[in-house]
Amino acid sequence: MSEADSGDLTVRVATSLNAVPAGAWNACANPHALADAVSASCSSSDSAGIDRDNPFVSHEFLTALEESRCTGGRSGWSPAYLVVEDETGALVAATPSFLKSHSQGEYVFDHSWADAYERAGGRYYPKIQVAAPFTPATGPRLLVADGPRADEARQALIAGLEALRGQTQSSSVHVTFAQEPDIAALKEAGYLERSDLQFHWSNEGFGSYDDFLGTLASRKRKALKRERREAVAAGITIEALSGRDLTEAVWDDFFSFYEDTGSRKWGRPYLNRAFFSRVGEAMGERIVLMMAKRAGRYIAGAINFRGANTLYGRNWGCIEDHPFLHFELCYHQAIDYAIAHGLSRVEAGAQGEHKLARGYRPVITRSLHHIADPGLRRPVAAYLAQERERIAEAQVALEAEGPFRKGNDGDA
Repeated sequence: MSEADSGDLTVRVATSLNAVPAGAWNACANPHALADAVSASCSSSDSAGIDRDNPFVSHEFLTALEESRCTGGRSGWSPAYLVVEDETGALVAATPSFLKSHSQGEYVFDHSWADAYERAGGRYYPKIQVAAPFTPATGPRLLVADGPRADEARQALIAGLEALRGQTQSSSVHVTFAQEPDIAALKEAGYLERSDLQFHWSNEGFGSYDDFLGTLASRKRKALKRERREAVAAGITIEALSGRDLTEAVWDDFFSFYEDTGSRKWGRPYLNRAFFSRVGEAMGERIVLMMAKRAGRYIAGAINFRGANTLYGRNWGCIEDHPFLHFELCYHQAIDYAIAHGLSRVEAGAQGEHKLARGYRPVITRSLHHIADPGLRRPVAAYLAQERERIAEAQVALEAEGPFRKGNDGDA
């Protein structure tokens, strides 16, 4: 895309984050990060569930993906970052946008749309994806720095996405796992809204894991206590590693776990070994690696990333099977960590109704989709309207099935 003017704002495409200063990008990606790092607490968490220091749109995370070739090259994720500059050349807005030749690694599934469109003679790929690659975590997508022209800069990004779609002859633009105010701005621009469900844990000011257990029905509480005991019954110990603890030997072990799980789930893991070294070096203090050890060696692990008030569970794997160890590393340990560090939320990734029994509640996630061809847009819009109703109904039903105490449960 060539440079385009939006008033005295200029929109252009950067095909590598090496061309964008990290400080300027991060000022757009997480403009409230410093304030939230000082003030974030369970009592002051954002009622809308927004983490103002999202790690997955940071320059460091996206650069680690790019430099390890998880994006770019032959990955099918070609960086096409939109950047908006004012008349002084200062960066005022940006998007983590990619030209996609497939629909893998997105966690919002549009394969059926692509199949239907291509059977009808259309060409679905390339498409434009605005996302944190391989990461089903809600966060900012239209990255706008603070200032009096923030709304204008956001509109320049939306116009820039449409211009990029036209110039690349893409079928569509997809903004996945979006949050406000991006959602409102994109809907006003004619994007279609899509809903899905995830399961998140909320910290209600708990002082300990036992305080959290006290909110559960007696039978559920006893089941989780037994589950946690059995998870480590084979002489397993758990370590939480971060920062300097993340040595290359530790990454070697974790990658072997991740690679085994990724190969079984997707056929090919999305992330490579180089990514973990690079991201660990760039933002190791924001990584929490839960590692299980038995007989002197690590046998399983789960990686989490930390925001201002949220712990994001991402990938897990193991080389030994032990009952409930997956639940312990991925869900219970994350709750322990969040309570100990005063975090307000744990987001445990995509899907997984088994999280409900561990105290994670159903939360609606949202994505926005612009489809250029009316012949595809109309049936997709009709489908999404029905899907949103089903998701809303499912959320209510799942919430009712949760493990939490009802009025007459008592403590027996």
